[in-house]
Amino acid sequence: MKAWQRKSSLTGPRVKAVMEGHEVQILHALVSNIVDMLEQRRDSAPRDELAEITGMRSGHSELPVEAPLVRLLPDFHRPEPGEGSDSDAAAVARAHNSGMRMIHEPAIIDVKLAAASTVLRSLPARGGTVSLNPEQAQAWMGCLNDVRLGLGALLLEAGTVDGVPATDIPEFVAEDDPRSAHLDVYHWLTFMQDSLCTALTGK
Repeated sequence: MKAWQRKSSLTGPRVKAVMEGHEVQILHALVSNIVDMLEQRRDSAPRDELAEITGMRSGHSELPVEAPLVRLLPDFHRPEPGEGSDSDAAAVARAHNSGMRMIHEPAIIDVKLAAASTVLRSLPARGGTVSLNPEQAQAWMGCLNDVRLGLGALLLEAGTVDGVPATDIPEFVAEDDPRSAHLDVYHWLTFMQDSLCTALTGK
């Protein structure tokens, strides 16, 4: 895949790129995995009688367990450095996060699913030109970011140094490292996202 290009058309600006068939398959699979995780998270939210009466949806109150979802649906507030998990400030943060998550997580999931749907609909089945209007391109930006964050979380989870979880995604790993293929895809997603951002901003 070459870099995204901004083009003019009779219907307004378009952002275009040509994707090979195998690239379409990889991106389709990655986006579909994100969709599956988000839908399972949405559908497993506890039912709230008050929400049903008022018409306001409520989501989970606790942080997800799965590493990709933790990156996609993080806490709204984190304790300040140096505050222990048993401190009053940490307890306030947990209560704040719980309430904010119940209120806002369903809408956040909706936005992410809508962006993913835009990507899946605009992918050429066997490869070819992807042509996006500005609104579609913004959806692609959001979805590529989600896919990249989710894959990055898995790479960090799989990487350890002397038994301690890795904190940074490496630029390179040995070819026999089980993360090698996934790291290549991660860097490809990084290029795609950066190239799309450049095409959208003209910088």
